[in-house]
Amino acid sequence: MKYGYTKGDLPLLEKPVFVRVRFSKLGSLQFISHLDLHRTINRAIIRAGIPVWYTQGFNPHTKLVFATPLSVGTQSLCEYLDIRIDREITPEEIKNRLNSELPDEIRILDAYFPDTEFSDIIWSSYTIKIYSCPPTKNSLSAINELFSRQEILMLKRSKAGDKNVNIIPYIKRLTVDAEDDITVIRAVLSANSQNYLNPEYLIGAIKSETDILSAEPTENLYTIIRNSALTEDGETEFR
Repeated sequence: MKYGYTKGDLPLLEKPVFVRVRFSKLGSLQFISHLDLHRTINRAIIRAGIPVWYTQGFNPHTKLVFATPLSVGTQSLCEYLDIRIDREITPEEIKNRLNSELPDEIRILDAYFPDTEFSDIIWSSYTIKIYSCPPTKNSLSAINELFSRQEILMLKRSKAGDKNVNIIPYIKRLTVDAEDDITVIRAVLSANSQNYLNPEYLIGAIKSETDILSAEPTENLYTIIRNSALTEDGETEFR
């Protein structure tokens, strides 16, 4: 037996509890869907022998709760998942066991018993790197001017239908810099469930309002990475 025990060997908890894991999702795995990510982690949990709690009823299944899922094509250093367990095991053991079963592009960075709710995540910080053309004084000025406007209308899709939305109120902070031959945008964007702003909308605004990123996408012209999830003040990192 790989881990030296079965689930039944571990002491049963009085009631199931959640363990929160923070993980990174990088490289080619930025292109898998949320459903495929769920399946990948669920299989790793089973292979790792994590004493996960199963729902009751005709079709029992694991209780996995993800925070603010990413859109396809975005990498992240701060994905969060709550795993419900029903037997005694330390968060550190869960971290180590999952890392032994997951692909290298998904790493469990931390595991702990949470005392916050995912609804406490109000903002997320991102780094966007544009590679399509070397940054110039004019291009940096154009991006700064764009996001200094009072209004940028973008077509936003939702379950209620499509509508034009001003994305400026959803941007808490944004800076633009040149680093070597790369344009680097650092932004803090709304991340709560009611007013979530996909960072791709920033790219869409740049494409539609400037000459930057106007070339045909024959290769990757930019990358997006989520660095941290933040609470209401936009400064404190969520845990």
